[in-house]
This record gives sequence, structure tokens and C-alpha cells, in this order.
Amino acid sequence: MTVHLTRTDEFALLTLDRPEALNALSFATLRELDAALDEIAAGDARALLVTGAGTRAFCAGADIKELMDRPLAQQRADATNGQRIVSRFGQLPMPSIALINGYAFGGGLELALACTFRLALKTARLGLPEIKLGLIPGYGGTQRLPRLIGEARALDIIMTGRTVPADEAERIGLVNRLVDGDLIEAGKAFAREMTGYGLPALALARDAVTRAQDVPLEEGFKLEADLNTLAFQTADAAEGMTAFIEKRNPVFKDG
Repeated sequence: MTVHLTRTDEFALLTLDRPEALNALSFATLRELDAALDEIAAGDARALLVTGAGTRAFCAGADIKELMDRPLAQQRADATNGQRIVSRFGQLPMPSIALINGYAFGGGLELALACTFRLALKTARLGLPEIKLGLIPGYGGTQRLPRLIGEARALDIIMTGRTVPADEAERIGLVNRLVDGDLIEAGKAFAREMTGYGLPALALARDAVTRAQDVPLEEGFKLEADLNTLAFQTADAAEGMTAFIEKRNPVFKDG
């Protein structure tokens, strides 16, 4: 197995475990990720933490040897399937947090970009180096990166293939926070800033932000109003407002 799913406190912890290959995303690893995501989506974890085994890499990208000498139809099918699996990290009912403990290159960075948040050690290094192989990113990097950090910065990173140090990644918004010390414990502390709230409201807030990036501002307002209305229909909303009036802490039940 190259993917390990465990439970740590109230969180699911998914570990990419191919340290000898810098946790690269082989096709077998992608299949294991797909199965693990099914289990996570059906579980009761408050958040998903994603990291890589060892100290050198979060995930160094695709397994290049597997990408060679394939029919074009197979290449397109594999790219589409990779996009589908990676996208699932941003579609879970709970927040997902990439814990970047080393290199996050190519498909590894694309996986991290699909997560709701990214935390990184100060020694982490990030990039989309596909251009150096005569290729371009294929698991969503050309689409998510400009939405996150802007077109100009994304083109700089993608078209030069350069490595982005952790301090720059934080400055430009590629990662949310830099971490000293235990990255998993830092991830838990970060997650607990939000996971005491109801998961439906968290998911609706995430969807309002991410979906609005693809539409004009006025359409975004309509989307926000629709999702806001959905939030009012939840039991958590009734509990939250009642608790506010009664001056007590709410007890959310994800309903």
C-alpha cells in the first residue's frame, strides 16, 4: 500500500507513503487515493490532514516512467482521471489541509492546491516543473494556481518551472501558513480553529468562495444568496442563532 489512512483525534490523516520515490503519484497510488477518499467522505472526521511519509517530500509529482510511450487517448484518459481524483480533496464534506513537509512538485503541488488549505514547513519547496520535461501540468495546476495567486504569478511559476521557497509561497498566498516544529500537530491546531463549527456551514462557505471565482460579481452575489438561504435551513443554523440569543455556546450536530 502506498496510501495510509489513519485516525488522529477527530481528524482523518492521509499519508502518501512512497518515500523511496519521494511519494510520487503512480497510477496505483491514485487508485488508492480514490478508494481512501470514498472512506473519508463516508466517515465522521472533522477535517482531513494530508501529508507525505519521510522528511524529504510531501509529493514530488507523477511517476515519470509511467507516463512514457502511451497512446494519446490513454494519456488524455489518465489526465482526466487524475483531475477527477485530485479534485475530490476540495469536494469533501469537511475541510482538507495539505501539510507540506518537503518537496511539493508537479502533481504533488496540484494535489495540495485542490485542498482547502495548505500549511508548510519553512524548508518546503514548491513548483510545477513540467515545462522542463516539455510538458505542462495535467492535474489541474494551470487552472487552480492562477485562481489562487493570480495570472501573472501563476504564469511565472508554470512557464519557468522554477522552485518556489516556502517564504515566497506564503507571501504570495500559495500556502496559508508556515510552521516550525511538528507539522501534524500544527495542522490539528489550525483545523480546530474552524472544525468546532457545523460542517454544512463550512462546506457552504467554501463553495460560495470557490464557485464564485468562475462567474461575474453579480452572479456571485446570486450564488451567495442561494447558499446563504440553504444555510438558514439547517438545524445548525437554528441552534447557532438560538444559542446566541440565550448567551451560551452552540452545540452543532452537522445537520
